[in-house]
Amino acid sequence: MDITECFIFFGTELKSKKMNCRHCEKKINHVFVDLNHSPIANSMLNKDQLNEPECHYPLKIWVCDHCFLVQMEEFEKAENIFDSEYTYFSSFSTSWLAHAEKYVDMMMDRFHFDENTQVIEVASNDGYLLQYFKKHNVPVLGIDPTANTAQAAEEKGIKTLVDFFSSNLAKKELADKNRLGDLIIANNVLLHVPHLNDFVKGMKVGLKPKGIITAEFQYVIPLINDCKFDTIYQEHYSYLSFHAISNVFESQGLEIFDVEELPTHGKSLRIFGKHKEDKSRAISERVTELADREEKAGVKTLAFYENFQERVDNIKYNSLAFLIDQKQKGKKIIGYGAAAKGNTFLNYCGIKGTDIIHFVVDASPHKQNKYLPGSHIPVYDEKKISEYKPDYVIILPWNLKEEISEQLSYIRDWGGKFVIFIPEVTVF
Repeated sequence: MDITECFIFFGTELKSKKMNCRHCEKKINHVFVDLNHSPIANSMLNKDQLNEPECHYPLKIWVCDHCFLVQMEEFEKAENIFDSEYTYFSSFSTSWLAHAEKYVDMMMDRFHFDENTQVIEVASNDGYLLQYFKKHNVPVLGIDPTANTAQAAEEKGIKTLVDFFSSNLAKKELADKNRLGDLIIANNVLLHVPHLNDFVKGMKVGLKPKGIITAEFQYVIPLINDCKFDTIYQEHYSYLSFHAISNVFESQGLEIFDVEELPTHGKSLRIFGKHKEDKSRAISERVTELADREEKAGVKTLAFYENFQERVDNIKYNSLAFLIDQKQKGKKIIGYGAAAKGNTFLNYCGIKGTDIIHFVVDASPHKQNKYLPGSHIPVYDEKKISEYKPDYVIILPWNLKEEISEQLSYIRDWGGKFVIFIPEVTVF
């Protein structure tokens, strides 16, 4: 995007326009929440970029009143978001690695993959998950569009295709090359794809007749119930209920035969899919139970999605009131975790520069010595905490609060405390 295009988003109100649903293609009329304008959440800045124009994009989320898919318009192409210098590496979270290893152990016990089967992960990042299948001598293949994370996977001995997954790629690289998957994994990627129907079609194309699909994604129901608005950002084009993803799978000739509810990312779903023609696997009672629960909650009514904006605004006001009060008392405040959700929170609250939050610490060297998009808060490594001795550490990736508060427990030596803001201001 050139500078002229960037200024479209600076100081100019874009006219609201109706969009078509990315699943059912019907016109969408209902705004779920409007978080104003924000830069790409993972687009960390170098020091020499701080005085350059920074593109901000509308962060307006809609809900389809036909299929009830919650979604955002594609203002920036996925190709420009998931570029060769992507800064998110999954392996820097110990709790996420433990989650991945536990999943692999469960799948090995339940479905008995071996050296004669093929496991494929879409959005495989740095090989954080496939490395555990590899330890069981199961052949693995990663597919990821970001070259730097794929390189990290290759260094672990995990062959990785650097490309965006689609039905066309599945045909050329999987079906035509006779390497269909006994298992296709799609963890935390369904929300990231603008062409959702084609992506799911690709999994069908790349799956063996008796193969299994598993996919994990943040669950939109607790997002709404607990007002986790900070998990909304430009990398997420869709926000999925079980009803919505079931519709998408069915439209592409796939069927969900089991589902699990997970604590990850503030509550996620793990779905198990198969070809609709494959009658060898019974439909779990958990599928029916969750569908019924959503029905009773009103997921297929617009009323379920109303009043979210007011609740989001209240979190913003209460968070700013806490921060301003502490700064007026002379307290030192920093953040932990240069996460996408933190950037959504900071930008919607209008927090800029270092006057309120002095700096942010992150474990990933790929984010250290850079600056957060929009807020321009600097990011350092952990040793900066002991040097500065903050009174408050805001845990921006609140879903990792246990891991982070245990890791940084030494701040209590000087009376430091932790803070999270969602779903409400909590000091501990």
